Amino acid sequence: MARRRFLPKQVWFHPLITFICRSALAAGFVVMVSCSSGPQFPPGDPDDGGLFLPGGFEALVVVDSLKGKTRHMAVNDNGDIYVKLRFPQEEGGNMGLRDNDGDGKADELQVFGNYKNDGSYGAAMRIYNGYLYYGSQLAVYRQKLVPGKLVPDTEIETILTDDHEHGSHEHIAKVVSFDDKGNMYVPFGTPSNACMPVKRTPNMPGMDPCPQLEDHGGVWKFDANKQNQTQKDGTKFATGLRSIVAMDWNTEDNNLYVVMHGRDDLLRLWAQKYSPWESAMLPAEEFLRVTEGTNAGWPYCYYDQIKGQKILAPEYGGDGDSIGRCADFVDPLMGFPGHWAPNDLFFYTGDQFPEHYKNGAFIAFHGSTNRAPYPQAGYFIGFVPFRNGQPSGDWEVFADGFAGVDPVVNVSDAIYRPMGIAMGPDGSLYFSDTEKGKIWRVMYKGDKGSFGTEQLAKMEERKNASNIRTPDKIEDNLEKGVKVAGEKTYLTYCGSCHQNNGKGASGRFPPLAGAPWVVGDKGLLISIVLNGMEGSITVNGEEYNNVMPQHSFLSDDEVAGVLTYIRQSFGNEASAVSTEDVEKIRRTL
Repeated sequence: MARRRFLPKQVWFHPLITFICRSALAAGFVVMVSCSSGPQFPPGDPDDGGLFLPGGFEALVVVDSLKGKTRHMAVNDNGDIYVKLRFPQEEGGNMGLRDNDGDGKADELQVFGNYKNDGSYGAAMRIYNGYLYYGSQLAVYRQKLVPGKLVPDTEIETILTDDHEHGSHEHIAKVVSFDDKGNMYVPFGTPSNACMPVKRTPNMPGMDPCPQLEDHGGVWKFDANKQNQTQKDGTKFATGLRSIVAMDWNTEDNNLYVVMHGRDDLLRLWAQKYSPWESAMLPAEEFLRVTEGTNAGWPYCYYDQIKGQKILAPEYGGDGDSIGRCADFVDPLMGFPGHWAPNDLFFYTGDQFPEHYKNGAFIAFHGSTNRAPYPQAGYFIGFVPFRNGQPSGDWEVFADGFAGVDPVVNVSDAIYRPMGIAMGPDGSLYFSDTEKGKIWRVMYKGDKGSFGTEQLAKMEERKNASNIRTPDKIEDNLEKGVKVAGEKTYLTYCGSCHQNNGKGASGRFPPLAGAPWVVGDKGLLISIVLNGMEGSITVNGEEYNNVMPQHSFLSDDEVAGVLTYIRQSFGNEASAVSTEDVEKIRRTL
């Protein structure tokens, strides 16, 4: 089966409760512990773990933090939780969590899975046919689960290896989904933003046709049980998909669904065609049903959720309005506002929640990094009701409050960022966080029969929060009052990655604040700006592996201004960079 279904009579009891009930009944005692056939829920936390939830729901914190932090999760039939660690530890890249006393809190934690660590973008963690499947950036592994054991001690089998010569790159995360026929689906993300010959270079046309689509930018289908596969052992199932981290198989209609990360940098790359507000809002994160042969149109097109149609990308002659070849590509079921970062998708098959949620789609929006000059957005769990394989209503806010601040100006301001979604055997949902490694469990304790508009009303109000609402073009613009020329250049070309406060985004974009390479050799810093760089670097003890685009298109005055700004901001105290300094380095390149 593609997913374990939990039927009403297959109710899971914590082992401690089962033991007490059986022992007491065998002795002829009347016990106060409930031994009925209904599910046993621990009490929610008084503050619901800091979350805002619809009426009737409660949340508790399963674990407040995990060393190594979290990516995706899976929950076994006995309630054990398995977590893919964002930063693998010496003992392994996964963690098992168990609640031994029935209070809902994890009191036994074990690290396991000693496989090759190739970066922090590995995400996969799913249970399928008695096996635990998990992934690094460049491989998918599995282990046979052993009844009664928290941590499997079985052989680690390599199911799939990404053997491309380029190794890690943008959008490298490997996630997995399974159908009911023994097939495993894995996305191969694109190694670029928009298929330019030189990555992320302003006003540069894209390659046409895009050669990256031959073995990237799509979903491939593999045998879920065959070991040591590479991409050539699979079949290309769908194409035109830029970056997929949120993917799930819907057992109601037996189809694969994804929520795609849309492209970036409309303003930075095409300032003459897009306003800052348009660049913050566009393009959409596309919610797609993916069938064999689907072509979603990347890099030639993107979806504009405001206009409600696919639009020709500027790299291919688009002006923000033209449709052109985009009429030939599949439209999404729904488009979410830009840069919310959909990082997990889960179709709810449990029976604990009200009927409103049955077979609906829960989506973890990890939160944007590149909405400047407007507040960052996302950072919540969304929900889309489904009936008969189609959305039956608009998207909703299911859980909010993860960020803990309003507005989120820089990604580092957010206290928590939701990442993974998993369902327990009693139908509870679990949410994970990438920043501290926190995990929540959400339970429904209200009257399912009366659940409706009243219970959802306060979540509609959450849509007014700055991390969810459509920003006002003037009032929400954080660049109001910017006076320094170097600061203006920074916010336009640098802030989307390194953030307005210069602290970057952990695991993705290195900080400028307190970085030795920023306050040190001017020549090296100028060379990086003019040439760009790609590959693994370590800054302040943390490894980063991403793309720094070249900015040789900036004038010598602009380069000098922006570098002076970063060398004398964010707590940095270094000498200014002059136009002459830039001229000298540029002549040597």
